[in-house]
Amino acid sequence: MSDYMFMLESHLSPDQNRVVREVQSAALEAGARIFLVGGAMRDMLGAFPIRDLDFAVEGDALKLARQLAKQKGARILFADSHRNAAEMLFPGGVRAEIAMARLERYPRPGGRPEITPATIHEDLRCRDFTINAIALSLNPSSRGLLIDPTNGVADIQHKELRAVSNYSLFDDPSRILRLIRFRARLGYSVEEKTQNQYRRVREEGLEQRISAQKLADELRHIADDPACADVVRALEEEGLLSLFCPALSGAKINHQGLARLQKARLLVPFGVDLRLENLGLFLHVLTEKLTPKEKSALVEATRLSQQEVERWRKLGARAARLERLLKSPKLHRPAQLYLALGKAEGDEILYLLLYSKLRLVQDRIKNYLQKYLPLALEVTEEQLRARGAQPGTPEYEKLKEQLILERLSARPKRPAPPPEPEKPPEPALPPGQRPPLRKPLTRPVR
Repeated sequence: MSDYMFMLESHLSPDQNRVVREVQSAALEAGARIFLVGGAMRDMLGAFPIRDLDFAVEGDALKLARQLAKQKGARILFADSHRNAAEMLFPGGVRAEIAMARLERYPRPGGRPEITPATIHEDLRCRDFTINAIALSLNPSSRGLLIDPTNGVADIQHKELRAVSNYSLFDDPSRILRLIRFRARLGYSVEEKTQNQYRRVREEGLEQRISAQKLADELRHIADDPACADVVRALEEEGLLSLFCPALSGAKINHQGLARLQKARLLVPFGVDLRLENLGLFLHVLTEKLTPKEKSALVEATRLSQQEVERWRKLGARAARLERLLKSPKLHRPAQLYLALGKAEGDEILYLLLYSKLRLVQDRIKNYLQKYLPLALEVTEEQLRARGAQPGTPEYEKLKEQLILERLSARPKRPAPPPEPEKPPEPALPPGQRPPLRKPLTRPVR
């Protein structure tokens, strides 16, 4: 095993490692060359948690995605036939993008790119920033080989954001939003030439050419970002937040609520599938001070899907039902609370953590996130395999839940009492001397 494969497996959760193996196996079966690219490589080499997996395929990515959906129980969230790419959700809550390695040529700034299939080296050379232009081969003949044609590894070591080409930000102006987001989350500086390119894009007003689809995509990325509050503040300082909604400025921006949301997300243990759809909760907090008309303007500017808008608007009602359940005296045992919250959606749980005024509800959610979920992570895949359960099967999930509930129901062991200190040995007496007689205990005379 190469050092990079060992590093990758060390950074991934058990479910993420399983997905990498499944995608690698499916690509081998389909005769397609597969690579791990983009954000997963950036986060691994930068010592950040890997939240999503990005795969590049030298071949038909959509065909491979459909095959995985059929064989591995994955779900295709979004398919883009133009880019030959698919956003997928695998069992265990693992998100991944599978996309064709491609060349993109822009006829005009912000226009629809002309896309053609390409090799992985060509694909990496036309990406946005060098830190995202790194790939790791998952193919049998070159497994573990690092591909870095733009020297992105050095930029990660120097903590610097550098555009791949002199036209990266001109070709796709939405990349300036990405630049600010990476700068805020990673804490990296912007290389001088890239900063000059950013300045020229702003001087020419090319940010006004960002399409509604690109704005919606970036809004979803900001919502998923662990530093969402910092990103929003950085966009406001750059005067770019108004692209999403003109009313988002000054006192209308709920900075305090976003900071609380960012802090609340830190309570979710890494590697746990909380079924958390971040967009609705993020929009609820972000637009809390906006009028209904101003919220509608945001929807119009980004053209969010009807499903996303409905999930956002009904979040409060869904969370209210969960709050009524959490008040029940029947949930006083850890196993009962674990089962109840395990069926709830992640955005409902965090919504109550932010907005519920009931101390009982707050305490039960914190216990679930900080005590019961970490305890559930102690049940490993190796333990389940040893009992004959295979990942992805109903038997596996049933046995896993059984072992978790047994751990939660077990009585905590009492600590053993500390050992009594040993009595020091009595000093030796001189030869011929007798020990003194002890005075007998007498009762006091009344």
